[in-house]
Amino acid sequence: MNITRNIMRPWGLAAAALLASAGGALAQDPTVVETTLEVVETVAPTIDTGDTAWMITATALVLMMTIPGLALFYCGMVRKKNVLDVAMQSFATCCLATVLWFVITYSLIFSDGGSLNDYIGSLDRMFLSGLTLTSVHDLAPTIPESVFMMFQMTFAIITPALITGAFVDRMKFSAMLLFIGAWSLIVYAPVAHWVWGGGFLGGDGVLDFAGGTVVHINAGIAGLVACIVVGRRKGYGVDNMAPHNLVLSLIGASLLWVGWFGFNAGSAVASGDRAGMAMAVTQIATGTAALTWMFVEWALRGKPSVLGIISGAISGL
Repeated sequence: MNITRNIMRPWGLAAAALLASAGGALAQDPTVVETTLEVVETVAPTIDTGDTAWMITATALVLMMTIPGLALFYCGMVRKKNVLDVAMQSFATCCLATVLWFVITYSLIFSDGGSLNDYIGSLDRMFLSGLTLTSVHDLAPTIPESVFMMFQMTFAIITPALITGAFVDRMKFSAMLLFIGAWSLIVYAPVAHWVWGGGFLGGDGVLDFAGGTVVHINAGIAGLVACIVVGRRKGYGVDNMAPHNLVLSLIGASLLWVGWFGFNAGSAVASGDRAGMAMAVTQIATGTAALTWMFVEWALRGKPSVLGIISGAISGL
């Protein structure tokens, strides 16, 4: 027995030494290390927690712009009898745009439309098909696609909500819902795809960092056309249509101001230098525009007004 042990012991030590040297060689082989790193980089998530945290915050800020910000701003501007109607319009628009976004709008904007991609996306992403816990979108590779989807949804909510201010005393609630639903699909979705979703405007170099075209020009034209088609309000020029509570409008404008940091800085889709610069420019432009409007009104009418200064702030935003 002792003889056998003595004979096997050197072979065992030799085998152990051979395995150890082979393992060390593999560990020190740069080819193996590089290959391993490439595999890790391929499967590792690209999610940045800082960017994600900021974009979640920005999403909440932009949603706050519609409910309650825009709702309060419009409620203070109208006559007392229209307050509940205006508030209901903003709230219902938020709900309707949310459901449409989940069902089809996101797909129409941010999917590849194939031969029609210059003009509209496809239906491949209906009901958020393909969106998973770890999926990312090409336009926002450092945050989850779910966060990107939610942030873009807040734009699809506030854009038609902006138009509802043109419907006061002009349109029934049921007609307003039909208009907003149709407009979101027929107008907003194509225009957003043209600029942000890979359509022909973006391909031709059109720049829209935070919705100047997709949101503001789009909503402004729609509101103007709606007013022209529907006609003036009943009693216009005869009845007193002065704002009934400018305190509500002031609160609403303040919420819009704060929410706009999410709107503009969030459009950087990251928490980096562009977001910081967008936030700084937003604050300076808003304060300057508000003061300019106030002083011009003061010079022309002899005194400033709450309506004037908040109108200036909104124009600066």
